Amino acid sequence: MLSRALRCAPWRSSPRRLLSAKAAAARRTPLFDLHTEFGGRMVEFAGHQLPVQYAAGGIVAEHKHARESAGLFDVSHMQQLRVCGVNRDSLVSFLTVADVAALAPGQACLSLFLNGQGRIMDDLIVSRCREPHFYLVTNAGCAEKIRAHLDHWAGVFQARALDVRLEYMDAALMALQGPRAAEVLAKGVTDFKLADLAFMHGRYATVFGVQDCRITRCGYTGMDGFEISVPPQGAMTVARALLDGPLVKPIGLGARDSLRLEAGLCLYGNDIDETRTPVEAGLMWTVSKRRRQEAQQRGSEAFLGGEQLAVASATKPEVRRVGLLGLEGPPARHGAAVFAENDGDEPIGVVTSGCMSPSLNQPVAMGYLRRANSAVGTPVRFEIRGKRYRGVVAKMPFLPATYYTGGLR
Repeated sequence: MLSRALRCAPWRSSPRRLLSAKAAAARRTPLFDLHTEFGGRMVEFAGHQLPVQYAAGGIVAEHKHARESAGLFDVSHMQQLRVCGVNRDSLVSFLTVADVAALAPGQACLSLFLNGQGRIMDDLIVSRCREPHFYLVTNAGCAEKIRAHLDHWAGVFQARALDVRLEYMDAALMALQGPRAAEVLAKGVTDFKLADLAFMHGRYATVFGVQDCRITRCGYTGMDGFEISVPPQGAMTVARALLDGPLVKPIGLGARDSLRLEAGLCLYGNDIDETRTPVEAGLMWTVSKRRRQEAQQRGSEAFLGGEQLAVASATKPEVRRVGLLGLEGPPARHGAAVFAENDGDEPIGVVTSGCMSPSLNQPVAMGYLRRANSAVGTPVRFEIRGKRYRGVVAKMPFLPATYYTGGLR
């Protein structure tokens, strides 16, 4: 879950612009000193100073190391909070499409905040903790909007004498991703066997001697991996321990974006936003059958935007989010128009994210096309700097997912 700030592609700026007044004024994460130590090329991103890449190797090398071994990402800019109180289930169930009742203790899911029109305000991770609270992680670029949204509805619930409480966390968040991630992290976790932690499950633990960390087996790369929430004073200790050896290297924003795009994962602000519905975005899988029935029966009393979502899901959308492969020329990037093979004058869609895939050595993209032109295998053309290049609608993810399939559930 990156944010709208990626739309501006800050790492494409000239070096002189990277340390602008805006970047210098941005917040530092608890891992800032580590970034400078590894030669991080720092940019302003969602109000924080974060590395787009590091001195050794560059974006493609970082991408490939994460795919082949393991990479460590600083995602401390993400908003973390706990939802507490006797009526916490009701609040989370009303504000997200998550099937809260179906979440077992320790289980997490990808979910969505919808606005009153049934469109996507943000995507997030919802975790039902074994302790008496939910743990939420929301996008950095939406932090202010979502905080105001949460605060408003928590106030509404409290005015109805319901017991709900929001606790915004001051914690570092790092993602350890890749086929060797579990091997490395297991050395620092003694509270439980990491092999017992299933995909999209989490729990609190001591990590490399730092207490009160939360480990969730999830990520943004399509691979096995973990997101680790760490008290800020212990962040450098955990990060240094994970980087102690050749298996793990620090990874910047550039490779994080190409990794998630290969995995077919959405970037809020580019691929989904408040103009899109879950139906158009191909995200109805986040809404369980039971939640869909609730929306049909109770509308927006079931959850915010439920009535509008029920209407949208009852009809076929005019456009659909699809994967796209470039067959020639440069990568089609955000905003590139997509045309039918016969090169008609009217675009049939638009690219929302695109890059040269380091794993496939081929341009990959995603975007929205008219439903009539959205079938896998449909030839298309991308307009890039005034020229048109051949492409094709493709199945996502572009690489097979390698999520962990073991563990206790």
